Parts: sequence; C-alpha cells; structure tokens
Amino acid sequence: MSQPLTRISTLNLVLETPKGRGVFATALIPAGTVIDTAPVLLLSERDFDEHVTHTSLLHYSYNWPTPTDDGKSSVLRQAIVLGLGSMFNHSARRQNVGWKRNLEKQVVVYTALRDIAKGEELLISYGPHLTFVDAEEAMWQRGREAESGEDFLGGIEV
Repeated sequence: MSQPLTRISTLNLVLETPKGRGVFATALIPAGTVIDTAPVLLLSERDFDEHVTHTSLLHYSYNWPTPTDDGKSSVLRQAIVLGLGSMFNHSARRQNVGWKRNLEKQVVVYTALRDIAKGEELLISYGPHLTFVDAEEAMWQRGREAESGEDFLGGIEV
C-alpha cells in the first residue's frame, strides 16, 4: 500500500534567477510530496484573444482540455494557474516536479518526482511545444557537441 501524499509549505518564491522568478525549497522535500494544488481560472476564447495575448499573462497560461456540451469530445482552452503554479521554471532535463491537471476540480497538482534538497530550485517541464527559446537546452546541446567536436547550429548566444 502506498503512503498518502502530504502537502508541504516549505517553499520560498525567489526573484533573482537567470530565468526570472523561481521557486526554491526551504527544506528537504521527499519524493511523492504534493508541493502545491493550484486552482486555475479558465479563460474564454474571447478573453484570451482580446486581452491575455496582449499581456505578460500569455507566458503563464496552460492548455486546458474542456469537454464539449455533448461530452463526447473536448476543446482546448487556456487557463491561468494561480498560486505557485505559474512560478515554476522550465527544465526539459532537470525537472524535479511533475504536474497533473485535475479537469473536474479545475486544479493542477504538483508533486516531487524525487527528493529535492533544501535550496534547490523546483523545476517542471512545460512540454515539447515551447513558446520561447529553451536556453538551458541550447547550453546543454552546445556542451555536448563541444565534447564530441560536432557543430551546433541554432540556439542562442550565451
């Protein structure tokens, strides 16, 4: 029988990171711990197109599948995640926090994928379809190709 997940409140929002704001552990977070259960605000297509796309909120929206009236299919809407949910930075290779949508309750649950040390940044994967250049991935790729002697085309200058 698995142990119940526990929610912790040992997080600190930090403003000084190269990626922008980040969330850091202020104590050890054991694997399997529910770090945050964040409510979402579902946006209408009109609100998203006419308002959010013209603000910095655009960078904090999540895709949110919503059932159609017939209940047989779904449409993709956008949602703004409240609480710490929108403050987790992205990492394709070093994520230590997983996230899962609860469509019925309109929340996102964030869970530690492994033990997270005190002082470590909490990172999630935003998925494969990023709307920004993944600086971390470009640096990793550059380092890998420098070791192998291959040329790296694309990415950003660091």
